[in-house]
Amino acid sequence: MSRILIENGRVIDPSQQIDRVMNLLIDGGKIAAYDVQPAAEDTVIDATGKIVSPGLIDMHVHLREPGREEDETIRTGTAAALAGGFTSIACIPNTEPPIDSQATVEFVRHQANRADQCNVFVLGCVSKNREGKELAEIAQLYEAGAVAFTDDGAPVYDAELMRRAFEYCLMFDKPILNHAEILELTQHGVMHEGLVSLQLGLGGIPAAAEDVMVSRDIALAEATGGRLHIMHVSTAGSVEALRRAKKRGVRVTAEVTPHHLTLTDEALRTFDSNYKMNPPLRSRDHVDACIAALADGTLDAIATDHAPHAQEKKMQELDRAPFGIVGLETCLGLVVTQLIEPGHLDWSTALAKMTVNPARILGIAKGTLAIGADADVTVIDPDVQWTVDPAQFCSKSRNTPYTGWVLRGRATTVIVGGRIKFQR
Repeated sequence: MSRILIENGRVIDPSQQIDRVMNLLIDGGKIAAYDVQPAAEDTVIDATGKIVSPGLIDMHVHLREPGREEDETIRTGTAAALAGGFTSIACIPNTEPPIDSQATVEFVRHQANRADQCNVFVLGCVSKNREGKELAEIAQLYEAGAVAFTDDGAPVYDAELMRRAFEYCLMFDKPILNHAEILELTQHGVMHEGLVSLQLGLGGIPAAAEDVMVSRDIALAEATGGRLHIMHVSTAGSVEALRRAKKRGVRVTAEVTPHHLTLTDEALRTFDSNYKMNPPLRSRDHVDACIAALADGTLDAIATDHAPHAQEKKMQELDRAPFGIVGLETCLGLVVTQLIEPGHLDWSTALAKMTVNPARILGIAKGTLAIGADADVTVIDPDVQWTVDPAQFCSKSRNTPYTGWVLRGRATTVIVGGRIKFQR
């Protein structure tokens, strides 16, 4: 494995509070040294004017395989991840069949190894077949390589099952990642319940449907000492509950998606199904609360909830079309354009939400440029402008609401395990 020297880049590593221009040497698949000069045998990458970051991590990705390969495959999804600057992703187990057995964990890992692109970490189911009736074989899933547990796509609905899942996962110090939704409150819902839904005559999904489940999960985590992670937070009420819980010392973390930070329910006036997602796009007050919570540390991570759907599925009427959008290839540009440039986050804080924080939540040895760490590196051009064109996506699906948006900031080189896997 050849040596790679990244020269003259602004190295930002939140895990070590590093932010300075220097050279970074990769040797033998590991971060080897700082501030060294090139040798004759080195592959040199000139990063002048660019940011050198630990490889980006997305802890919430739907790869669809096995079972729904018309939407995405592990090969196309990991290609999209590289194009977006991600060196590691965690895949959600709502596949067909669900990832609730050692065999399905091993299948995903095998397919990821065959694709040989970015690192793929597997999330196992909390309940068998994601039905919420009986605990999955969590110990066996852990032994097969699952790094955390979730029934995402649906909440873990039974409170007693959730309590036992927390207690069981204490043996492995692994978190339960829950999709916070009270299903009785969201039946027939298409979009956020508010003035816009009323004017459009569309079924509403109230903020309370998320708030109540978040509060339940926090109470159960507090009672058991278990580790809780709230997925795709979208409401001001959830943010406030998380803020109070963290002050009490509850072991809770949370993520937010770029679309819940950059879009509001006003977008549904177009009746475009690419704006239909769950949780739904909320009103401006909820968006502002999420941005503030990201800035003050209440929300720990930015995750895409990359949810690809084949074109014919999204072309249905709004009430019939599935929820979800692709996000791997637009995430970084949205963070730069909508969060860093307006001053909501600085570069170090933003990168922490996309590197070391998700790594710590999942308990994976990634998200750092420390000497001896795996050489997963993302080189970012913070100034390049580009226009979102779904036809250019590496993902198999094209369901994005950002078509035509002009964004700033993009990954130019992505290195995984000391090997250059993507160059723009």
